[in-house]
Amino acid sequence: MLSQSQVTQMASTATAINRANSQHSTGPRTEAGKQRSARNALTHGLTARTAVLPSEDPAAFEQHRRQFLEEYRPATPTETQLVHELADTGWRLNRIPLLEADVLSGAQSPAPSPESPAPAVAALATLGLHSQRLSRQFHKTLEHLREIQQERREREERDLRDAAAIVLLHKQKGIPYDPAQDGFVFSKAEIEAFTQRRTRVEHTRGVEQFLYIEQASPLRKPNAPTTN
Repeated sequence: MLSQSQVTQMASTATAINRANSQHSTGPRTEAGKQRSARNALTHGLTARTAVLPSEDPAAFEQHRRQFLEEYRPATPTETQLVHELADTGWRLNRIPLLEADVLSGAQSPAPSPESPAPAVAALATLGLHSQRLSRQFHKTLEHLREIQQERREREERDLRDAAAIVLLHKQKGIPYDPAQDGFVFSKAEIEAFTQRRTRVEHTRGVEQFLYIEQASPLRKPNAPTTN
């Protein structure tokens, strides 16, 4: 039986990453599965090609992945692939606290157990290394996803400005225009909505600039009411 100080010392060697999302992982569903996961996942559960272990709930994993898709809303196959990688890595990270708990539980068992203190410390240290590796992988993938999504949005913004300018020119000349003929993937409704939004933003900025100039004007009386 380990003392409380020994248990605390072992627990301090493990790095608990992404605990806030750990509820998405159901982990092993049987006692036998928990014991197998605690021992075997160190060598294949956290590094296997398939993110979901046989002892885990596939439906819970699909819900976990769907939440990532809803959050990041990928628009291209590459973005979708990166979001899937995020979900897979996050699922493995969420498993680590459960594995840590299994190791500590086995180490505190009063009955004879192969999980003696030294192997338990080694197991926790190994889990800590896996946790650090997966955390780095998660943040690297997230950074890559955000980068390519930002590039896509900037490209779409430029294309929308160009399309809006061409549509306006044709409208002024009374000439029909199909954006697809210039390779634009936006519908006329999308272009019109963009044009209206940009007009409103420019109008708002004009009003703000007018108010600022009026406030700073030396001819303005100190108690003169501001323009609404």
